[in-house]
Amino acid sequence: MAKVAYYPGCALEGSGGPYDKSTRVLVNSLGLEMENLRDYNCCGAMEVKNVHPMLQTYLSARNLAIATEQMGLDTVMAPCNGCYHNLKKAEFETATSEEVMQTIQDLARKSDDPVYTGDVRTLHLLEWLMEELGPEGIKQKFTKSLNGIKIANYYGCMYTRPRQIFPEKDQGPGSESSYKPHFMDDLLAAAGGVNVDYPLKTACCGGAHTLSDSDTSTQLVLNLLQAAEDCGAEVIATECPTCHSGLEMHQVRAETEFGIKTNVKILYFTQLLGLAMGLSPRKLGIHENVSDSIGFLKDRGVF
Repeated sequence: MAKVAYYPGCALEGSGGPYDKSTRVLVNSLGLEMENLRDYNCCGAMEVKNVHPMLQTYLSARNLAIATEQMGLDTVMAPCNGCYHNLKKAEFETATSEEVMQTIQDLARKSDDPVYTGDVRTLHLLEWLMEELGPEGIKQKFTKSLNGIKIANYYGCMYTRPRQIFPEKDQGPGSESSYKPHFMDDLLAAAGGVNVDYPLKTACCGGAHTLSDSDTSTQLVLNLLQAAEDCGAEVIATECPTCHSGLEMHQVRAETEFGIKTNVKILYFTQLLGLAMGLSPRKLGIHENVSDSIGFLKDRGVF
């Protein structure tokens, strides 16, 4: 199994702390190997592209260059959808435009940074787990079960869009789908979960509007929460720290500001897989989630 460079980005060192914690303990328990990306910087998500799109590309390319030039690794693993999206975008732009590649290389030399040459790829955590183990391989690692918990798998909008920067998707059997992603469904089904048919699995959560237009974000999240409950889901599984935080915070806000209460629990998919491996909720950071699922999980006999 190949070692990867682990890129936590900004969110997993802050609001996405439980995702980072559950990722590290899960990866270690699965016997996979990752090394923290050295001296990494923000990928340029959100605001930087409004200053200059090329700056965002350069910031992401610098991270990729560190992995290959300084660490000797050809794969960067990013659990955050925003980071994954921006790193993949840098891969695509430098691979398809000589002008972009020349510009980011010139910037690197001026900054005395490692120079990106294109010899590295980015994987989302979901893709890495599927590539290294897959549902059957990971199933052999489980000591417990999710006991039929009904799950709505929420991928968010940046995991699959824009489609052209993810050429490895939509390549037939075994590949991820950008239209109806299923990697998280596959892994959680192997862990004993029951995946509901959730039509909003790639709908936007409004994360980019949280500060500028909270009401719009709350309504977008409420759509996701209510649709999950209408589908019979007891849990929404997430694989993005921004989406996860938005679902949790706006679930609370929908009740306090608009009097609309939903009961679906929100958990990172890594936390659910970790429970199926017999890891404790505390080690997985479940007690740090805003969504209080400890009582529910205990009642369902998951731990």
